[in-house]
Amino acid sequence: MTTTTLNAPVVTATPTGIQSSLALAGRLLLASLFLPAGISKLTGFAGTVGYIQSVGLPFPELAAAVAAIVEILGALALIVGYRTRIAALVLGVFTLAASFFFHAYWAAPADAQMMQQLLFNKNIAVTGGLFVLAALGAGCLSLDARRA
Repeated sequence: MTTTTLNAPVVTATPTGIQSSLALAGRLLLASLFLPAGISKLTGFAGTVGYIQSVGLPFPELAAAVAAIVEILGALALIVGYRTRIAALVLGVFTLAASFFFHAYWAAPADAQMMQQLLFNKNIAVTGGLFVLAALGAGCLSLDARRA
């Protein structure tokens, strides 16, 4: 361990097998949320457009297409660990924005507030995981590690 000028410890270590395995598992678990969602947006495109219209967002067809592309390509990038930091950052910002538009529990009817708050909080936690992945990278079991 070394110290910086601010006396904050800096740990430099080679990732262990468990760290690499956990990073892969984390990427796969995060991708398992986005890949099916992106595919369902394509297969139920009209419904997705209608849902986007219901919250008053402009250009709902374009928004639905962009959402599907972000979710599918982002999930695939996480699965194989390709440009993981960028994919995680894009998915994180996307998820954070979607939370405020689609799970605004503070504006929901009383009978829907608890469910919307649960979904909002879940998305905030997922965003946190994505931001950690963006900060730390994909780990050794990834295409990113092979490119380095």
